[in-house]
Amino acid sequence: RRRSPLETIDSPDAMADEHKALGNAAFSAGNYADAVKHFTDAIGVDAANHVFYSNRSAAYAALNDFDAALNDAEKTVAIKPDWVKGHSRKGAALYGLKRYDDACDAYQKGLDLEPDNDACKSGLADAETAAVRAMGAAGPGGDPMASIGSMLSSPELYGKLATNPATRGFLSQPDFIAMLTDVQKNPDKFGSYMSDPRMMQVLSVALGINVISGEDAMKNPENMFNKGEPTVPNVTKTTPPSQPAPEPEPMAVEPEPEPEPAGPKAEAKKEKELGNAAYKAKNFDVALEHYDKAIALDGEDISFITNKAAVYFEKGAFEECVEACDAAVEKGRELRVDYKLVGKAMTRKGNALVKLDRLEDAIEVYGKSLMEHRNADTLKRLNDTERELKERTKKAYLDPAKADEAREKGNELFKEQKYPEAVEQYTESIARNPDDHRVYSNRAACYTKLTAFNEALKDAEKCIELKPDWAKGYTRKGHVEFFTKQYDKALETYQEGLKHDPNNEELKDGLYRTHVEIRKASTGQVDEKELAERQQRAMADPEIQGILSDPVMRQVLNDMSTDPKAAQEHQKNPMVMAKIQKLINAGIVQTR
Repeated sequence: RRRSPLETIDSPDAMADEHKALGNAAFSAGNYADAVKHFTDAIGVDAANHVFYSNRSAAYAALNDFDAALNDAEKTVAIKPDWVKGHSRKGAALYGLKRYDDACDAYQKGLDLEPDNDACKSGLADAETAAVRAMGAAGPGGDPMASIGSMLSSPELYGKLATNPATRGFLSQPDFIAMLTDVQKNPDKFGSYMSDPRMMQVLSVALGINVISGEDAMKNPENMFNKGEPTVPNVTKTTPPSQPAPEPEPMAVEPEPEPEPAGPKAEAKKEKELGNAAYKAKNFDVALEHYDKAIALDGEDISFITNKAAVYFEKGAFEECVEACDAAVEKGRELRVDYKLVGKAMTRKGNALVKLDRLEDAIEVYGKSLMEHRNADTLKRLNDTERELKERTKKAYLDPAKADEAREKGNELFKEQKYPEAVEQYTESIARNPDDHRVYSNRAACYTKLTAFNEALKDAEKCIELKPDWAKGYTRKGHVEFFTKQYDKALETYQEGLKHDPNNEELKDGLYRTHVEIRKASTGQVDEKELAERQQRAMADPEIQGILSDPVMRQVLNDMSTDPKAAQEHQKNPMVMAKIQKLINAGIVQTR
């Protein structure tokens, strides 16, 4: 087949970006169906790009196709789970499907990654408001079973049940857990469980009002107006048959405020407030006295214990802080309190362990805290502590003398052609002294012998980084690039090395051999298979991708193939010709 003077390969990235740009333009113009088509074309070119799925999710949502929007949002999160916008897209799709509780969870995950994200904050507020309104829609004309299912699926329900003396014991009964799980999955089954008095008590806790079964109401009508409950019951007394029963009042949209505690709990709350005031004033001993009094008055609130731990931490009494946190976790488990409170106590314990220089223990505790409640602060502390421990371990292992011993052993093994064993010794030498450029050069030579070219290239580049004026580093790197047929890169590497050592024969020889291979490719003296392999490797180079995606360069290449006069003008521009030469060296374009 005859070739044109210059042949190019279209960049997949450039094609995908072009589809994306068309999609963005269509979306901005309100042509959402066209936007979906363009983003779909972009995905067809690059199915691993999370941004394309995110954009298409937004377009589907604009078309009110929220099922499709949710599918794309979930794909976005799957590809890049640490990208906040993916969770925001998912929340918006779930909101459109009226799955408000799930939308809240999606937005919250986004806020866990970026607490100040305005889109997630706004979305979460809207979803929470909609969830409350949906809960109140179970009045006349609403769907009561759906509302009940939503209430019983609330993540706070188990915490309420655990702290209510009347329902705490239910959580240890397997048949109750199975019944509650069934209702959460299938709200329509709630009616079949209404005869179980435990379910009626759960509903009372979920609603915050007194609900009794019809059978109990017939036995003891006065219980329907139990004056000990904090809110007015939603069941009315039976009326004479001659008078029709009044329509029930719809459920309030907003939950009623919790009543102020009375008795010992109220006293405990006052002591806690006094303790907080003393803590802020740095009167730590006084704060501890008030928190101890609060604990004695109310042993079912672990915040008093965690506050004590905070005081110990500020005093520098870190062992006492650890003990207090352990007590808070143990009490929290016993009372089945909100997992966030348990996680908070564990994080505080981890902070104290860091101060005690027990980094490994702190890492373990931070990990357990994240299993209770995943939040950005604890995750950052875990990452920082792991990084610090790693650095300390590396520093403790440093020993230049032992590094030299290992390097010499590696040299002997290399001469014996025992390359894997030599790599092991060079690696030990680097661990003992990571600043010796010679060892990276030697290990690069071993990797090259083993055809482990990626590892060899990394070591050669590290050698050059540590000693930029040492020619051997460029020789190692250039050889790797030559053997992997990246002749354009090998050419640049050998030339750079010769700047530091103009008379280096090894660099000169490498440069000559590279020129020969480039000339073969540019004049069509290599077979189709080898040329395709070279082009494929070159297309992975960001610099090559940048040249091919440049609209100006694409026009230049087209002119040089079809318009000789324009081609002559382009050849006068040194920057353009440098890029053309780069493409020729890489095998992307050919000349006759």
